[in-house]
Amino acid sequence: MEAGTRAAGGRDQFASASVSRHLARGAIGFGAVIGSFALLPAFGPVSLLLLPVGLVALRGCPTCWAIGLIQTLSRGRLQRSCTDGACQVVTTKPGGP
Repeated sequence: MEAGTRAAGGRDQFASASVSRHLARGAIGFGAVIGSFALLPAFGPVSLLLLPVGLVALRGCPTCWAIGLIQTLSRGRLQRSCTDGACQVVTTKPGGP
């Protein structure tokens, strides 16, 4: 599946249901990843247990989270339109097509 395509259910691959939910996932994810290394001197290798929590919250990687943020922000506003073999991205008004 190409980047920027939709999953089988018609949903963006990395997008969240809302911007606030996506930002909360980012805060948890980045906080856990940074905390796992920042707490290393105080708690030793046990602090690295935060690393998988952060990666799960970010759905695998910080880049995936950033792509999801862009998809979440642009949901319903950007659509791909193909006519006569030429495709382009067109913007739509938030209230309609």
